[in-house]
Amino acid sequence: MFNLDTCARPNILSLQPYRCARDDYKDDGTNILLDANENAYGPSLKLEGTRTHHEHDITSGSGTSNGSQSYKNKPEIDFLGLHRYPDPHQEDLKQLLCTFRNTHTHTIKDLSPANLFVGVGSDEAIDATLRCFCRPGHDRILTCPPTYGMYAVSAQVNDLGYVQVPLDVTNDFALMPDSINSALSNEPNIKVVYICSPGNPTATLVDKEQIRQVLEHPTWNGIVVLDEAYIDFAPDGSSLAEWVLEWPNLIVMQTLSKAFGLAGIRLGAAFTSPPVARLLNNLKAPYNISSPTSVLAQAALAPQSIAKMRKHREQILEQRDRLLKELPRVAGIGRFVGGRASNFLLVELLDKPGGKASNEVANAVYESLAATRGVVVRFRGKEFGCQGCLRITVGTEPEVSRFLDEIEHVLGRIYGGELVTGGPGEKEKQKQANAVIS
Repeated sequence: MFNLDTCARPNILSLQPYRCARDDYKDDGTNILLDANENAYGPSLKLEGTRTHHEHDITSGSGTSNGSQSYKNKPEIDFLGLHRYPDPHQEDLKQLLCTFRNTHTHTIKDLSPANLFVGVGSDEAIDATLRCFCRPGHDRILTCPPTYGMYAVSAQVNDLGYVQVPLDVTNDFALMPDSINSALSNEPNIKVVYICSPGNPTATLVDKEQIRQVLEHPTWNGIVVLDEAYIDFAPDGSSLAEWVLEWPNLIVMQTLSKAFGLAGIRLGAAFTSPPVARLLNNLKAPYNISSPTSVLAQAALAPQSIAKMRKHREQILEQRDRLLKELPRVAGIGRFVGGRASNFLLVELLDKPGGKASNEVANAVYESLAATRGVVVRFRGKEFGCQGCLRITVGTEPEVSRFLDEIEHVLGRIYGGELVTGGPGEKEKQKQANAVIS
């Protein structure tokens, strides 16, 4: 007789459902979504020509749709060829990624497609690394909270434990390599270290020399994964992708979801040494990158599209600087916590103007903004060192203007007694709001 409770793996039965940004508040066409660190300026695809308002940005290989003029530089998806499986190796796409990251800032060597694994977002690379190097029920990973929640989720899926070495909350969430190395010396079954740079939710760029300290551990035999999802919002030259040419156990993960504005195509990349890349590619599904995803990703890495990405980046950084200047003028806003190297900011909400950081106020602002004002941000107050914090994605100029008006309005109602904070179920509400992985 079938019994699900005894048939399924115990670690999967105990797995908490994955909650993402769109679970709570969906895009109804009017909401301002400042919660998932997406690129509010849209895809970095440079498409020239005209179109009717009925057309999508991508047309078929015929070059026309509804009789309108074709695009001069459009990605050409062969819709009639979708009955064929896609390229299993993606050499052309990999070469474009390598060309983009071959800056010679950190080495004189050149990345090649042999240094790459590409997958369905960075999440596939996170999971593939664990399946490749960790034995279920035996090995562990190391993370540095507060950090991206998917590392722990993937560890649980793969029946792995995890060790936490927190970031330094007294120093803008800096990495603590001495503490990491101590854990690696004392816990020999730690096989993978995940470091997020710039951090999520901290926006702090990790110092290269601190990463070197971990890589230079004299006895530990494991993999260091550097998650650079937000690296293109950091100063030029910050990416350590090409550093994998100097360190055989370094993996640098990146994505087209953030700066390139292509979250919808789910394209992630892992730069690493050829032997490690070979293992990751050996265990992946044979056709994990779809033909449309490949075409769009290659179009995004063309020179004219990279120029558009950099233009969007300039606009985002301008609005980020505006938030840093104008948000503190709102009564009840506390400190900016962490760094400034991403397309989001982490900020404290206070129990009263000039008071202390408050999870009750932060969660009330989060809920009220989303439910009544159509502005969605992310509550992070239950994360280590993030008491009373909201994470705010930088939007377009009109979105930032509306956000500033709405948060001032909501805080005014809270401090004026119109909106009640706390009350029955408050801890559970905070837990649920904080559980969203994004």
